[in-house]
Amino acid sequence: MQFRQQALAKLQSPEELDLPVRFARPQGWLVLSVTVVVMAAASVWAVTGSVASTVSAPAILTHGQGSYILQSPVAGQVTAILAEEGEQLPANSPVLKVRTSEGDTVVRTIAAGRLTALAATIGQIISTGANVAAVEKVARAKDPLYATVYVPAENAASIPENATVDLTVQSVPTQEYGVLRGHVKSVDRSAQSAQQIAAFLGDSQLGEQFTKDGRPVAVLVRLDKKKSTKSGYKWSSADGPPFALTSMTSAEGQIRLDDQRPVDWLLP
Repeated sequence: MQFRQQALAKLQSPEELDLPVRFARPQGWLVLSVTVVVMAAASVWAVTGSVASTVSAPAILTHGQGSYILQSPVAGQVTAILAEEGEQLPANSPVLKVRTSEGDTVVRTIAAGRLTALAATIGQIISTGANVAAVEKVARAKDPLYATVYVPAENAASIPENATVDLTVQSVPTQEYGVLRGHVKSVDRSAQSAQQIAAFLGDSQLGEQFTKDGRPVAVLVRLDKKKSTKSGYKWSSADGPPFALTSMTSAEGQIRLDDQRPVDWLLP
């Protein structure tokens, strides 16, 4: 109580009425100015700025036209394999020979392409309609690669035309060579079933893998080209990996979606 009376008496002293009163220190004014500038910048950004969002989904590199599963038109025993995996075959090329009760039958390719897998072996007994090979539909080995990204259906509508895509390729060390660059070429209108994906890729396991969390939408990605790299495509690193890419290589795609406004303003 005594200290309070002394303080009041000092303030009421006529000798000190002419002394200036300091309302704030210079450091306080500086902090206040910075705060005002930051708040003003945040307000402007909230009105005019946008937030970039992305969606990640599994992908696979192909030649764009997909693959088909070659099935045997007859039942019998496989007596000869007439083609090798990886071989580029024209349409109507012999793949294997099957011995039936009526004689030998040659199973041939339906369309030109690269033989990516052989499911039949010599001596094997197969039935009519059995899957014996997978053929990727590509006319020439040097045809460009594409990436098909299987995006959850709920994200497909927000993918803009020509959106930027970064692809982490399974066979390429990301820390050393970075990611593969590309842009969205097209987005399918409807979600795909495991059977549709299997028919396109020529692999039933991939169909099941890409639909384990629901039916996705296929997004076709055009890979950015760069002649100076060994792969012929553009990477986040200067040169990319010192080897060429092959089709049916797994990857993880990250697609940039439409920019979102950070704040929705409600006007009266």
